[in-house]
Amino acid sequence: MSTHHAVRRARRPGRAPRRRRSPGLGRLGPLPWIGPAVLLILLVVVWPVYEMVRTSLLRISSSGFVRGTAGLDKYRRLTDEPALTSVLLATVVWTLSVVALTMVLSLALAQLFNQRFPGRRVTRWALIAPWAASVVMTAIGFKWMLDRTAGVLNTAMTDLGLIDGPKDWLGAPSTAWPWMIVVAVFVSLPFTTYTLLAGLQTIPDEVYEAATVDGAGTWRTYWHITLPLLRPALLVGLVINLINVFNSFPIIWSMTRGGPDSATATTTVFTFQLKNTDIGESAAMSVVNFALVLVMVAVFLKATRWNDEESR
Repeated sequence: MSTHHAVRRARRPGRAPRRRRSPGLGRLGPLPWIGPAVLLILLVVVWPVYEMVRTSLLRISSSGFVRGTAGLDKYRRLTDEPALTSVLLATVVWTLSVVALTMVLSLALAQLFNQRFPGRRVTRWALIAPWAASVVMTAIGFKWMLDRTAGVLNTAMTDLGLIDGPKDWLGAPSTAWPWMIVVAVFVSLPFTTYTLLAGLQTIPDEVYEAATVDGAGTWRTYWHITLPLLRPALLVGLVINLINVFNSFPIIWSMTRGGPDSATATTTVFTFQLKNTDIGESAAMSVVNFALVLVMVAVFLKATRWNDEESR
């Protein structure tokens, strides 16, 4: 009887058995798992940003001693810098040129590597080389190649009769900017190409077969099927390149150090140049750079949301 009674009580609907709360770490919930990540963000992102903003509001001597508060005086001095307008314009041209050329060339390379041809694996491996090498090492290698006295480019062009004598390619902004853009595109191609190649390989073959059955031509299929389905990969490559190129420092600093004066400097390089004269003003320029990056991130999030809504 007792067993039958126990079975009936087990079948009887009632309250769910109470779960015992696990003592110790169980009471902290997900904090032990997300805590290290939060701590890392606080140390690596939040604290440096706080120090950067605080420094921009201080009056600091060239030896590094704080002489009191400066308020917004450093920002006023920054806006009065004669080179600021040209540096901002150069940064826009630099960023848009490098990103546009990188995206176009990477899309062409991704289309090529998505096809089957002899030696495809070797060419894919070769494309990784600029990505695997240090950016500084690559920039210095190009700088040596463009050297006025011992550069390979001057020697070859002189022997071929293309130029009358050695030319200082990095000595003038008119020739230094194009070469720095070439180097920036060279080091940006591997990541962007592989990002777009991964996007191309996710497009199912059935879509192209259906387009062929419907009588769609090559270009129509490319514009109405390939590019729309490749939009997420294009968006990722575009935004990451915008942020990386905008913040690019090693290429310009290794090749020209932003000179002469600030003629080949972007806002990032200009920030480092200001450090030699006024640390507070340099911090103010860093705050402006950080604000511009936040704008890019906001545009990326907006574009991502738009992409998700379009794909539904």
